[in-house]
This record gives sequence, C-alpha cells and structure tokens, in this order.
Amino acid sequence: MLQSLFCLRITQNIFDARRLLMQIKDIVKTKGSTVFSIHPEKTVKDAIDMLLEFNIGSLLVVEDAHPVGIFTERDSLRICSEQAEQLQSIRIGEVMTSELIIGRLEDDVASVMHVMTEKRIRHLPIIEEGYVAGMVSIGDLVKSQHDENELTIHYLKDYITGNDMR
Repeated sequence: MLQSLFCLRITQNIFDARRLLMQIKDIVKTKGSTVFSIHPEKTVKDAIDMLLEFNIGSLLVVEDAHPVGIFTERDSLRICSEQAEQLQSIRIGEVMTSELIIGRLEDDVASVMHVMTEKRIRHLPIIEEGYVAGMVSIGDLVKSQHDENELTIHYLKDYITGNDMR
C-alpha cells in the first residue's frame, strides 16, 4: 500500500509538472489564431455589431497592422452607460483600452492566468515578433485546465485499476 501511494504521488507530480509546462501556444494551436480586429476610427456601434455578429467578447484595435488597444464588452457597457445617445459617432480610438497587456506564445498558462486575474482582464492578445499570433480569453485558459484535469483523472483511474497507461 505504501508503495502504491508513493507511485501515485510520483504520478501526480509528473502531471502537475506537465500542467505547469503548458504554454499559451498550446491553447492558440487548439483554439486557432483567428483574431477579430477593428480600426480605431470605426464607431462604437460598429464594434458592438461585430461583437454580437461573431459572438465574441473583445476586438483587438489595429492600426497599420499594429495592435494599439483592445475594445471589450466592458468598454461597450461603460460607454453605453455614460454616452448612450452618442454611440453612432464615438470612435473606437476614443474609448478602447489603450494600456494593452499582451502575452507571448511561449508564456506558460499559469503565469498568464495569474496576470489576467491580477489585472482583471478577460482577453489577452498574443503577440510574437510584432505580429498578432492569437487571442486567448480567461475561458480558454479555464477550458485548457479542465481538459488537463480530465486527462489526469483518466490516467490516474487507469493506474489505480491496473489498466495499461500507455
């Protein structure tokens, strides 16, 4: 019994280490690198229409092929509350979140999740060598952790029941 508990701890440590090594590129590969974007001169109404049409929570604001900000559902709610009558004419560049926090493909999921939680952001553009490589949401990170947990449970069940883990 002691040997089984020891083996179980080693197995769990291996899975914990694997989870810590998961990188953002793993999520972008699974999710895809499509990023919906908008120009800063477009209107808030244009942005809200896109959010609704594509069932997404954020748009990367891009000018001359460079990300300059992000427009999120929260930005739209704030503007709706403050300036509802002017939505047709407000430009995205006036209301986007311009302090752009970005991630890289090589970032590990745990540190990205920490940054997103600390900064209270739900969407993170992934930039590599100055180019947009993808966009991850907090939901994407939660899903990846859930999938990893499911895999761990599967392997541990196989181990406990004596099934071959290969």
